[in-house]
Formats: sequence, C-alpha cells, structure tokens
Amino acid sequence: MQENKLNKRQIEQLALLALLTAMVAVLAYFGGFIKIGGLASISLTLIPVVIGAAMCGPWAGAWLGAVAGAIFFATADAAFWFGLSLPGTIITVLIKGALSGLCAGFAYKLLEKVNQYVAVIVSAIVCPIVNTGIFLLGCRIFFFDAVQSGAAGEGMSVFAYMIVFFVGLNFVFELLANVVLSPTILRILSIGKKK
Repeated sequence: MQENKLNKRQIEQLALLALLTAMVAVLAYFGGFIKIGGLASISLTLIPVVIGAAMCGPWAGAWLGAVAGAIFFATADAAFWFGLSLPGTIITVLIKGALSGLCAGFAYKLLEKVNQYVAVIVSAIVCPIVNTGIFLLGCRIFFFDAVQSGAAGEGMSVFAYMIVFFVGLNFVFELLANVVLSPTILRILSIGKKK
C-alpha cells in the first residue's frame, strides 16, 4: 500500500513538472514580446520556476530554469547576445536559469518547516536576485568589451550602463511579480492538493 502511495505522489509531481515546463516554455518565448517602455521586456518566467522549486524540489527548479534558458535561444532577443558571444550567451543563459531555480528550491526547502509562506516569499526573492546576479556576472566575463564601448558612447560607467540598459526595470518587475504571484499561486495549488 505504501508503494502505491509513493508512486501516486511521484506521478503527481511528474505531471505538475510537465505542466510547469510547458508554462515556462510559453512564458519564456512570448514574454520578450511584451515591453515596458522601450527598454525592458516583461518576463513572468520565474514564477513557475519558483512554484516548481517549492512543490517539486530544487532540482525541478533547476530544470525549469534551464528550460527557460533554452527557450530564450529561440527568441528574437537572443540574436543580439549571440552576436556578442555565442558561447558566452549559452553559458550565461543556461547557468543563470538553472541556478536561479536551484537556489530558489534550496531556499524554500530550508525554510519550509519554519513557515511555508515565508519560505515561498524568500524563494521568490532569491530566484530573480540569482538570475540577475549571474546575468551581470556573465556580462562582465563574456560581454565586457561591448558593454564598455556602449557605456563610453552613453557617457556612463560600465556598472551604471549594465544596470540601466541590461537590467533596468526587468529586475524590479520580476522581483515584484514573483513576490506577489508566487505565494498566491502556491497557496491556490496547495488548497487544491489538500482536497
């Protein structure tokens, strides 16, 4: 009897992970088409990453983040980054996606027994911070010459240029959307799971 329960739980998690993978793929592909002003594109991709990391574990979060990165390669925005450095783009995008989901999952797991609501909020904060932090690190390692020449053309420091033109409102929007929507969606899913 215990074996059947375990199998049922695994099947439920696999089905949820498949659904979240599809959501990540759609959001990653179409998210770049919605713009805030002319600078930042709206991305809701990290929300299902956080949900998956909380409900299915850190490795599921890493999977979902990596899927988001892989789907990015099929978007129009990828061409710009590929033009700067193909290997740098691949490494940066895949690592930032996978590590943001993995870290969100470990943050959730660490705090889950204390308070699930706090755990999902912290996870929702960790995910975009890691995502953006690794993106900035990738810019520094792989795209520094392009960033430096762009900054010089704008009369800005390299750091200010990266924040304004590459991170901008995207980080703020991702952080706020994650903190508001991830706990709400997780609560709804948890209520449905208990019935």
